[in-house]
Amino acid sequence: MSHHKATQLIHDNNRGKTYQSANLPLYYSSTYHQHELGGQPEYDYARSGNPNRQLLETKLAELENGKYGFAFNSGISAITSVLLTLKAGDHVILPDDVYGGTFRLTEEILTKFDIHFTTVNAENPENFENAITPQTKLLYVETPSNPLFKITDIRAVADIAKRHHLLLAVDNTFMTPIAQNPLDLGADIVIHSATKFLGGHSDVIAGAVVTNDDAFAKAIYLIQNGTGTGLSVYDCWTLTQHLKTLDVRFKQSTANAQQLIHYLEQHPAIGKIYYPGNSTVHLKQAQHGGAVFGFKLKNEALAQTFVDALEIPLVSVSLGGVETILSHPYSMSHAAIPQPIREARGITFGLFRLSVGLENPETLIADLDHALKEVYDESIIKHSEAQRSSG
Repeated sequence: MSHHKATQLIHDNNRGKTYQSANLPLYYSSTYHQHELGGQPEYDYARSGNPNRQLLETKLAELENGKYGFAFNSGISAITSVLLTLKAGDHVILPDDVYGGTFRLTEEILTKFDIHFTTVNAENPENFENAITPQTKLLYVETPSNPLFKITDIRAVADIAKRHHLLLAVDNTFMTPIAQNPLDLGADIVIHSATKFLGGHSDVIAGAVVTNDDAFAKAIYLIQNGTGTGLSVYDCWTLTQHLKTLDVRFKQSTANAQQLIHYLEQHPAIGKIYYPGNSTVHLKQAQHGGAVFGFKLKNEALAQTFVDALEIPLVSVSLGGVETILSHPYSMSHAAIPQPIREARGITFGLFRLSVGLENPETLIADLDHALKEVYDESIIKHSEAQRSSG
């Protein structure tokens, strides 16, 4: 019997076999007894596999409608492992506004191993096709992108990948499997920073990869096991627990986000809102716009004044927690990108990304209203002073 994702998240077929416990016990063991010399035990050494990781990986695969799931010790570790399935001389096409950690990985680390990368504006799928070379092996997509929430048509890029016999990987961190399923849209590989919404409590660093491709699954397991990047037993157990509330957490955060966006769209201190829910392409491949959006202050110089006046949001890197998290991409997630490139891509000092949590939305709006009043009032004063001095 197939179940709704909300049900899949809570129930599984791996309850404690002896006692039928609600939660799988924590198998805090690095190694396992082997009865038969030279046999093939289900588990031998926890790095290679263990009950807690197997349960988590099964649930991750089910959520993305995939056959194979792999849990890694961070989101960037998951991305690295996908790219390490390539060989020297291979070529990858990436979005030009790729996550800062991925930019650093591809520009400063993997190029040492003769893997080549080209970036394109991923809003136009034809740009991927035009950048393909005989050495291209992988197309890589983030949609929505971070932090300007640009949208890539997954189906269109998947069609290009299939015509050229290439693999397509999609980072689905922002939308989660609750709202967007790239494998169903033609992608071959789905990647998550499970630190974000999948974990949801800002207490676990984790990554995930899901695929239906048998050969790729074999290749990614070789990397996971051979480089020791699998998620630890305790973190697997914790993430499995947190997944149980993913559906309700994500839906409530999304509802809260839409209330905040409605408020901010009408505020005179806000220059622009970046939200996937405003894109027709996005809404053809996802159920809604999600719980994260970007906004720019009209007076970008007052970014610190705005932050100083806030009380509720955690001003930090990351997203997807039960608490609202305000990020400053210019100095946080995209600081690894050289300043001229950052600013050319629209990642300026007055740009913020807000991941909306589970607080009362009216309380969040009141806090934002207070902080924006400080920015708007100060902005008016400075504008008046500038006019007087020029006069």
